[in-house]
Amino acid sequence: TRLFDIASALLGIIVFFPVFVAIPLIILMEDGLPVFFSQERVGKEMTKFNILKFRTMRNGVVTRMGNFLRATGLDEIPQFFSVISGDISMVGPRPLELKDVRRLKWDNNEYEDRWSVSPGITGLAQIYAGHSARVSLFLDRKYIKKKSIFLDTQIILISFAMNLLGKQRVRKWLRGR
Repeated sequence: TRLFDIASALLGIIVFFPVFVAIPLIILMEDGLPVFFSQERVGKEMTKFNILKFRTMRNGVVTRMGNFLRATGLDEIPQFFSVISGDISMVGPRPLELKDVRRLKWDNNEYEDRWSVSPGITGLAQIYAGHSARVSLFLDRKYIKKKSIFLDTQIILISFAMNLLGKQRVRKWLRGR
């Protein structure tokens, strides 16, 4: 699936290229530098890596552009480059900060399966966000068991719909199914 990840990330870069150029300009005009936000996360086998996103906050407050980026998931576009570098996959469990892993107590053998796959830009838990850690873990484990290119394609298409229509609208549609 590494080939699938690279092909999907390259397609994402091509499709989102105009947005990738526009967003930094808007952030810069609205709120100045920096345009990107970097944060250390934990990935496969609990290895640490840095994730890159468009900045959505200033001094702990979500910016106007940040609200839009978060509502559509477009703040995640820079992560296509993390997929190409191999730090993450297109689809998988959400990459967490080490402090969250420890807070959730997911840093022991009981959660080994959660760390056996690469984290993803998107995944089942990301699509159905807003639930408890227990539900997110259930969705991560469900994904790990059923992982396939077909499932990954479905999740990517749903995520793309969220980029176009907004997360809440798509989640409402999913709940109705």
